[in-house]
Formats: sequence, structure tokens, C-alpha cells
Amino acid sequence: MKKKLFPLYLLLILLFISGCKSKEAAVNPQRPDSAENQKPASVIDNSEVFIDASKQKILGNYPDAARLFEKCLAMNPSDDASMYELAQIELISSNPEKALMLIEKAVEISPANDYYLELNASLLNSFERYNDAVKVYKKLIETNPFNLDYYNQLAMSYLLDGKPDDAIRVYNDLEERIGITEEVSMKKQSIYLQYRQINKAIEEMEKLSAQYPTESKYYAILAELCLANGLNEKALAAYNKIIEIDPGNPYIHISLADYYKKQGQTEKAFDELKTGFANPKLDIDSKIQILLNYYTVTEIYSDLKDQAMELSEILIRTHPDDPKAYSMYGDFLYQDKKYAEARDVFRKVISIDSSKYLVWEQLLFTNSQLEDQDALFTDSKLTMELFPEQPLPYLFAGGVYYQKKEWEKCLEVLNDGLALVVNNKLMEIQFYAYLGDAYNQIKDDVKSDEAYENVLRLDPDHDYVLNNYAYYLSLRNENLEKAAEMAKHATELKPNSSANQDTYGWVLYKMGKFEEAKIWIEKAMINEEEASAVIIEHYGDVLWQLGDQDGAYQFWLKARDKGKGSDLLEQKIEKKKLIE
Repeated sequence: MKKKLFPLYLLLILLFISGCKSKEAAVNPQRPDSAENQKPASVIDNSEVFIDASKQKILGNYPDAARLFEKCLAMNPSDDASMYELAQIELISSNPEKALMLIEKAVEISPANDYYLELNASLLNSFERYNDAVKVYKKLIETNPFNLDYYNQLAMSYLLDGKPDDAIRVYNDLEERIGITEEVSMKKQSIYLQYRQINKAIEEMEKLSAQYPTESKYYAILAELCLANGLNEKALAAYNKIIEIDPGNPYIHISLADYYKKQGQTEKAFDELKTGFANPKLDIDSKIQILLNYYTVTEIYSDLKDQAMELSEILIRTHPDDPKAYSMYGDFLYQDKKYAEARDVFRKVISIDSSKYLVWEQLLFTNSQLEDQDALFTDSKLTMELFPEQPLPYLFAGGVYYQKKEWEKCLEVLNDGLALVVNNKLMEIQFYAYLGDAYNQIKDDVKSDEAYENVLRLDPDHDYVLNNYAYYLSLRNENLEKAAEMAKHATELKPNSSANQDTYGWVLYKMGKFEEAKIWIEKAMINEEEASAVIIEHYGDVLWQLGDQDGAYQFWLKARDKGKGSDLLEQKIEKKKLIE
């Protein structure tokens, strides 16, 4: 027979057996079933060496232990205990052939020793000598008729040999001795399922359920098995039996909901879900898990949104003191863009338990969606106090300071938050973009440019920063070629953005390319429904440079009527000429 690799799982089993049982064999080589008690007088006593060998084995010094056990055998060639211990060491040392030879010899000397027989049978299985292993396990069962492990090992030997019917007969024999039990029935069911004998697997669960008619979990297993194999009526009968014997079962209505869903009876399925959600005995985490399934599909199936909302409301009524119930409801409201209601719910969560950072984060996003700068400012500062190591609240606070034009505070909080960012490229980009704008406001051009460069290092296609960076360079008349490249790239990334088109046109204007500038600023005015004062003023400046002074003056007037243009707009109008 071709030599097989020794299976790792059997090695682990044998190691477990060794750990549990070798100690007795090692420290008591003179036990009654050992041939040592019948040794002839001429045999040298090796007890001291055996004890030393056992110590080395316990310490994990296997080479030294093996050497000492071999010395024991040299002193007493019939020392079966040393053979057993040495076989285990050979097995650990990946020498299964030698281990088998040693344990077979030990069995010859002490054929009634259970430890020897167990190791022998396991090794026989590893070498695919299944028939021989079966004989050994049968022998073990003869002397240990109520040892369940031996029955399991015998059944496993049959299964390894591809004989499932024999494995079933082993468990049937065991049932005759101990009666019908969950452990044995489940093992038989597993074998039937493995070999696609579905009807027999179902019969086995029916037999177990009949044996324990008040145990609902067996009916639940039976129902799931029937449902998975298209036996819908049997599945429903099993579910109804659960309701009959255990009406308060917290999971039955969830199972029925799944049953009706698979039958396409969506209304009944939802009714069962509502009943399950209203049961306080059903743990909230199971309900949350069900709601999470809704959360992932509401964007696709808007008709399920109402169901998710109703279940969330039932969840709150059933678990009124659990913050997770409100948090889930708030998430659904936020997803449905009901931001004001979502904010109220998130505040309720915080009033119950303020220790969950993610809820505070959701509250900040909700304030942002509502464009409530005051609330965003207050809540972001509170979040920073409670969770000083979280960077996002600093970003929100920095944004509010920016809106308030409190530049120094804005820069301080943004730099503090940036220092907290770890392995979050997107957030790092957001901080640098804000810093670039804020430093520009205080005319710190070096730091502003540095912040923008950091953004483009992380994301070369960030059109917002490409646009702003290019525009500010053009206002300073610096690096106009670079500004033109960035502005052009921004228009390529967002070709219909009037802001990007105006910036590119303005950079071209600064470079003296007035005809090209006119084309791009005209595009900006076309793409913006109501062009801003700045864009209109820019167009007037271009017309002036192209020799159309009257047209320029008219556009400057339009820019003033529109809103705030540049600081020089009033002078242009007053003097009716371009002021730069």
C-alpha cells in the first residue's frame, strides 16, 4: 500500500489522549494489567529510569525522554508501559510508523489495556487500516459498554471507510443500551444529511421530538430541516407545535416570518415579525440584526422603508430604556432624510447613554445636514470634551469657526484634529483642504500652499483644491503656469462646474490670454443659472482688455447689482475704467 501522510487532525486527537491519559500510565508502570508484574526475576528493575523518562516527557524534553524510555526497554524488553510512552513521543516527533509498531507490541503484551488500545486504534485509522481499527474499538466497547466516546470512534472508523450504514448501526446499538438521546440522534441526523438521506434525517428528528414532546428546540430543528428541503407543510406543523407547547418562545415568530417569506406570503411574514418584535423575551440584539437587513435594502426597495420604521417603533416601545433601540430608529430616520426627527432621537440616545461615540458622530452629521451651525458648534465642542482622541469633531468645529471667520481658533482646532488622524486618508484630505483655505484667509501663503500640496499629494484629482489653489495663485500672480495646469485639470474633472471654468478663465486672463479667458468665463456664466457677481465682474475685465470698454462698464454695473464683487469693483464703476 502506498504510504500516506499522517493526518494532522488525528495527531491532535492523539495528543489530547496523551495529555489526558498518559500520566497514569507513566507514573504507574506496575499497574495490575501491566506485564511488569509478571516479569521474571532476571529482568532488571527500571522503575527509576522510567520515572526520570516520564519527568523529561512532561517537561517537553522529548529526545531525552525517548532515550531514557529506550534504556528502560533495554533493561526490560517486555516493558509495555515504556513502549506506550515511547510510541506517543514517536507520534509527536512525526514518526507514526514507529509509533504504531511500538503500540502494537505493547498491546500484544497487555491486550486489555484501554490506553494502549485507544492509541492503537487511532493510529490504525491514520494508516487507513479501518477494518483493524474497527476490531479494536469493538473490543473496547465489549469491556466498556457505556463509554460513548468508543461508540463515536467506532462510527467514525466506519465513516472513514465509507460505510455510513455500519456507522448508523453503531448508534442504533448505543440507543438500545441508553435510550434515545439528543447527542446520538443529532449524530445520526448528521450522517443522513451528509449522504443526502433527507427523509431518514427527518425521521430521526421526528423520533427525537416524539421522545421529548415538550422540548421545543427539537421541533425547531425539524422545522428548519423540512423547510430547507421543500417540505413546507411539515415545517409549518412543527412551528405550530412549538407555539402549542411553548407559546412564549421568543424565536418562534421570527422563524415563522422566515417561513412565510420563503412562501411569498409577505404580509403574514411581516405580521409574525411584528409579533416577535413585541415580545420582550426576544433579545434586542436579534431584533437589531433583523433591522440591519432592512437597513441595507431600503435604498433599493423603498417600499420596505415603512416596514423598517414600524418595526423600529415597536422596538422602542418594547425596549424603552435601551439606547440601541433609539439608535436604530435614528439611523432609519437619517437615511430617510428626516434629519430633524433623527436629531431628536439621537439626543434621546445620548440622554440614556452618552458613552457611545458613534451616536455623537451621527448627531454631528445630522446637525450638518440641517445646516444648524449653532447646534453643530455646541455639539462638536461637547464631543471633543468627551472623546478628545476622535478627530472628526475637531473637523466640524473647525468648519464652524471658519464660517464665523474666527481664523485663529479655526486653525488651532484644525491642527489639533489633524494630529489625531490615523490611517484615514479621506479625513486627512479634509483637514488639509480646510487648513489651506483658512491660512489663505490670514494671508499665510506659505502654509496655505503647503496644505494644498498635501491634499494633492494624497489626491491629485481633488477638483475643489485644484480650483482654489489655482485661483489664489492667480490673485497673487505667482506660478501662473502651474495655476493654469491645475485649473484646467479641475475643468476636466468637473466639466460643467461654473466655478472651475471661471477660475481657469481668470488664470488665462492673468497670463494675458484674453480671447481664451473670454471663452471660459462665458462658459461659466452659461453653466450657472444666475452668475455670481465675481464671474460677471471677471467678464467685464476681459471685455475691457479686448477693447470693449462700454461692454465692460455694463457688466461691472451688473456685478454690483448682483452682489459683492471684488474690493476694486466700485472704483472701476466710478472711474469707468479697469483698476487692478
